[in-house]
Order: sequence, then structure tokens, then C-alpha cells
Amino acid sequence: MKENTRNSAEAPRNGLYPPIEPFRQQMLDMPGGHRVYVEQCGAPEGVPVLVLHGGPGGGCSPGMRRFFDPQHYRSVLFDQRGCGRSGPLASVENNTTWDLVADIERIRVELGIERWTVFGGSWGACLALIYAQAHPDRVEALVLRGVFTMTQGELDWFYAGGAGQFWPDQWRTFSQMVPSEERGDLVSAYHKRLFGADEAEQIRFARAWAGWESALAVLDPGISRGAPGGQYARAFSRLENHYFINRGFLEVDGQIHRDMHRIAHIPGHIVQGRYDMVCPPHTAYRLHQAWPNSRLHMIPTAGHALSEPGITSKLLEIMNQRRG
Repeated sequence: MKENTRNSAEAPRNGLYPPIEPFRQQMLDMPGGHRVYVEQCGAPEGVPVLVLHGGPGGGCSPGMRRFFDPQHYRSVLFDQRGCGRSGPLASVENNTTWDLVADIERIRVELGIERWTVFGGSWGACLALIYAQAHPDRVEALVLRGVFTMTQGELDWFYAGGAGQFWPDQWRTFSQMVPSEERGDLVSAYHKRLFGADEAEQIRFARAWAGWESALAVLDPGISRGAPGGQYARAFSRLENHYFINRGFLEVDGQIHRDMHRIAHIPGHIVQGRYDMVCPPHTAYRLHQAWPNSRLHMIPTAGHALSEPGITSKLLEIMNQRRG
């Protein structure tokens, strides 16, 4: 493994840091039969930042390393249970929000980190908030993008026709994968196929599930994100559906909002695309209203994806400013 030695002053003001390799990669055994992939990048003695990927089931990617000055930050990324390089792939056994929160704490202790900034988008933002509420003494700050808070209203927006009013062609393709009598509850209808005995059917429905989300992730409809690969789509879709059908394993609908008082003192940034079709701005605005120590950055011409130029630029600006 090699460390990146580029001087932080050379990084473009509004450009991603150059690609770097992790200085350490490891597999950690977790309770319940899971092995979790963890990588560390940047400065081994730098300011720690935990990076949480989306989904659930999306896995981390090399591009996620590039938001952090490698001369200043010690960035920690991991593939959550059942996805990416973690295993068993696509497994939903012993795979809940609270298992992930416990995994984060095990990683923190294993790496000898006292407190860290937590950086996450979409489901990663949701998990960051839940982790912070469970362990507020371990979180220095939160940097969130495309906020999702696992409420029934948010799930209904995306899986009961709200977003489909803006994307009727894609919605028709997605919803008509199942018989008309099952379209009143697409999460359950897809669950039946994603967890059926026929793996070929699992992959076919997984590609449709993941493709629906992928199609709506960027503002420019002319940008083709391509069809997700079969095994990636299977892991992503099974895990996401598993979490959604179980309402995130939360005690009550709206639990994150109920518990915002636990993290009222923690500083945070919320970066939100004005035209986010996956996680609409209302959620980010509502969270900001309940969090007095947060700053809301509404990006005027952006959708949901981390790769949206305005979102990329703002997140880089925030992390560079936090270097002091």
C-alpha cells in the first residue's frame, strides 16, 4: 500500500483530490457470521472522518476517498454488512440498523479513534444520524448529503407513486413488473421476488429495483447511468428492500426526528439538491429546522447523486474549511 504525498495546497479549490490508495485494508469479524471490509486512507495520524455509503447495500467506492485532503484527514470507509467486499454477500441474516451501529463502534474501538466526523449521504446520512443519536459523545460533527430519515412518508414518495408523477415512463416500467393487484404495496411485491427461490428472478427484479433509483439520481435526464450489474443489483436491492420492509428497524415512525435533542449540540452541514427526486428537499429542511446547530446548503441545480457538480463542490468546500 502507498500513501498519497500530494501537498494539500495543490488540490484544486473546487476539484476532487487525486485518487489515492488506502494505507490499510482489513477484514473484521462481526457477530452474527459477518465479515466487514474496512479501509483507511490519507494521513495515519490525521483528523478522523468516517464515511458511510448509501443504499443500504451500495458499498463504498474509491471516489468516496477523494473528498478529504489526504495530508489532513484519516478517512475510514467500510462496506456495510452484506455488500461490497463484506460477506456473506447479499445476506440479510443478522443485518439490521442496530447491527450496523454496533459495527461502527467496533471499528472505532479497533482503530483507536476517540471521536470522529461522520460523513454520509442518502441512507448514509440516515445511518449517520442514528449512530450519532446512539453515541453522541463519539461524534465531532456531521456532514450529510441528500438526507433520508426512514419515515413512511419518504418511502411512500418513492415507492407509492410520488416520484412517479415526475417520471411516469420509468415508474410504469418499475411498477408493471408485478401484477396489478400487488401494485398497492411495491415494497412487499418486490420483496416476494427478491427473496424467492429462483435466483434468476431475484436478479431480474433486483435490476428493476436498482434501475428505478439509479434513473432518478441525477438532475440531467440525458445522463445515462447504465443498468446495474446482476450481482451488485442483487445485493443492493435485497438489502435495501430488507431495510425498507422493516422500516429501518426503528422503534417508531419518525424516530430520528423524535431524538434530535440528543445531538442538538453537534455541529452539522446538510447539503441538499433542490431537485432531488430520491430524497426530496422537504426532509432536509425539516431536519434543519429541528437541529439548531446545523447549516442547510440548498444546491439550486442538483439532484440526488454525490457526483452532481454542485453537491461535489459544496462537500469539498465544507471539508476543506473544517481543516482550519
